[in-house]
Amino acid sequence: MKILVCISNVPDTTSKINFTEGDTKFDTNGVQFVINPNDEFGLTRAMWFKEKQGASVHVATVGGPQTEPTIRKALAIGADEAIRINAEPTDGFFVASQLTEIIKSGGYDLVIAGRESIDYNGGMVPGILATLLDMNFVNTCIGLEIEGDKATATREIDGGKETISTTLPLVVGGQKGLVEESDLRIPNMRGIMMARKKVLNVVEPVDASKHTQDQKFEKPAAKGPVKLVDAENVGELVELLHNEAKVI
Repeated sequence: MKILVCISNVPDTTSKINFTEGDTKFDTNGVQFVINPNDEFGLTRAMWFKEKQGASVHVATVGGPQTEPTIRKALAIGADEAIRINAEPTDGFFVASQLTEIIKSGGYDLVIAGRESIDYNGGMVPGILATLLDMNFVNTCIGLEIEGDKATATREIDGGKETISTTLPLVVGGQKGLVEESDLRIPNMRGIMMARKKVLNVVEPVDASKHTQDQKFEKPAAKGPVKLVDAENVGELVELLHNEAKVI
């Protein structure tokens, strides 16, 4: 089985976010970038298939040279080979179009992508991939087993979970639950050293449409001051909740 894990290079959630050029551009200065958490769950599940079933695991990302430390981390975790498509990931359709060409030429049986990235939260790429490739698709996946060309997947649905059967080739939109957080892997020294010798192919992008464009970014409004109400003064509390907070 040949697996491709799609990796997004996203800001660490502890980073302080700022914007430039009239709030139209994201300021990357001083920002630490990491593997998108939803992708990391998928990568860890792919490593399980590699270790238990002998699968080959490749990773791919769309981005410039600044993304290479992130994809090298994926190699250090245990992926066999990496591909960097040398283009800025401007929107979901553009990214999916680039990855589609890699998947077509690579002959992958299973494609695992995060259901969404934590920077723009578009949630578009896995579904567009499946459509462009005419592959079966399972989104919000929290469990995956493969036997031969048969797949059993569990996904979150409104009010519960659903287990379905499908066949390879398959695109999966993974998330937390695909593996436990305690199973996520930290590269060890041996993995880091081996990653330096593994193949990282850089390919040029294909022509593809860009259907969306960022107009402006805006931070959430600052929280107002806290008002403390004496425990004995229930009337004042009710008045504040009704007239100011407007929640009752």
